[in-house]
Amino acid sequence: MNRFLDLLRRHSWAFAFVLAFVLLLANLLVSPNFLSPARLPATLATLAPFVLVGFASTPSILSGGIDVSVGPLATFINCLFIAVLLPSGLGDWYAAIPILLLTAAGIGAVTGVLVAVVRLHPVVASTGVLFVLIGLSITISKSPVSATPNWSDPLAQSFGWFPGAIVTIGVVAIAWFFLKRTAFVANLLATGESDVSAYGSGVNVTAVRILAYALGGLFAGVAGIALSALLQSSQSSLATTYALLGLAAAVLGGTALGGGKGGLLGTFFGALVIFLLQQLLTAAGVQPSLIQFAYGLALVVGVLVGATLLSSRPVRSRA
Repeated sequence: MNRFLDLLRRHSWAFAFVLAFVLLLANLLVSPNFLSPARLPATLATLAPFVLVGFASTPSILSGGIDVSVGPLATFINCLFIAVLLPSGLGDWYAAIPILLLTAAGIGAVTGVLVAVVRLHPVVASTGVLFVLIGLSITISKSPVSATPNWSDPLAQSFGWFPGAIVTIGVVAIAWFFLKRTAFVANLLATGESDVSAYGSGVNVTAVRILAYALGGLFAGVAGIALSALLQSSQSSLATTYALLGLAAAVLGGTALGGGKGGLLGTFFGALVIFLLQQLLTAAGVQPSLIQFAYGLALVVGVLVGATLLSSRPVRSRA
């Protein structure tokens, strides 16, 4: 037992990996065709927003903060693309992608400024941005708007034999892979571990935190594109659904709420757990309200596991 706990402590993603494996087997027992080649592109397309919203939540948590607005930001990007850019003639990929991603990164940076410069508590700052984004989404898309045929269609289907959802998830994963080979991620983890020590080592803590929130916003922009590809309509009502999914995925994947520990690999497995749990409950005919309860339970379990079983360091005060 101790060896197993040591393994979980060394690899923060291991708990979510084991849980995802168990849930995958359960899904295959309930629905043997769950991973059939014919269903795989659609299954991955449904998974992609879960994973990408989780990715979007991770940088701010690693920096020692939190951003509950990334889910509504993804929904806002969905509404902006479907309800504004496509009807106005700006829906071509070469125009829409830069607009959507720059908008998302800019909104993330604003949240970062509120946290790192204005010194608002991360929960207060990101909750305020959350309500603004929900209001903007409802304003531009009070009711669902159906999309005209556009370049995002294959992202929820496939490019020949290649599932399109791997593109959206892969772009973010590759970006993080290269970022980990720069000083930024090391400084990000150092800031989350102890902002005072990081500052004393010459790290620009303010810049690192703003960039962390901007990076989360950028990833949320990709999530919004994946959501648009999946739905092919604007859905402002999903803002509340995705509000805490990203946080749950990151925490369940071993990212420490105090910062300084975790990464996108664990978040991927955490999002996979939530997705597989939803699929299993849906296949079993469970009511949607109980699925929301399961999301909350997953978040609580993730926090408890991270704070007790997987914690390798004593509780400490933060400056």
